[in-house]
Amino acid sequence: MSLSTPVSRRALRHTRAIDIQAFAREDGLWDLDAHIIDIKVGDTLLASGLRQGGQPLHDLWLRITVDTQLTIVDAEAVSDAVPYAGFCNTIGPAYKALIGLNLMKGFRHELKARLSGIAGCTHLTELAQILPTAAVQAFANDVWPTYDNATAVQPKEKPFQLDKCHALRTDGGAVARFYPRWVAQSASTAPLPQDP
Repeated sequence: MSLSTPVSRRALRHTRAIDIQAFAREDGLWDLDAHIIDIKVGDTLLASGLRQGGQPLHDLWLRITVDTQLTIVDAEAVSDAVPYAGFCNTIGPAYKALIGLNLMKGFRHELKARLSGIAGCTHLTELAQILPTAAVQAFANDVWPTYDNATAVQPKEKPFQLDKCHALRTDGGAVARFYPRWVAQSASTAPLPQDP
């Protein structure tokens, strides 16, 4: 399924592209390389001068290195194209402030506390906000099992992805079909306790 046909003629004016790649490293750590590019179709007059159409207004990179518990052990930011050269592209070292944060434990709150406003770059900080879900996708099947079948070694804990979205709610059909032993039972359908 794709989006519906637009109801009016349109002209493309701006493209923002975001790409995140996850790499398993030989030392057991993982790198998440995030990249954001903003491109206007036509020429854009900025306070800093004219930017030719098709040339990036922003071309920014953020790499975080995490361990298998999703704790950030290193961070690096680079700005290849910015609207205010000599100013925007000096903020990279500030992103070392991400070191020590865990992507699954209050990350977005701490990110905002450390790098919002004048403490960071709006676009790099926005890019960092999507790293937790990208890391979860990267770790699925490589670090964390995503299956739960009878022939596999049964995990003692509920698979991480259950109850994290509407499709994988433990009282829903997908869990009943693909993860039957983790189906949540309501009080009216739970089996009665047996006498000893």
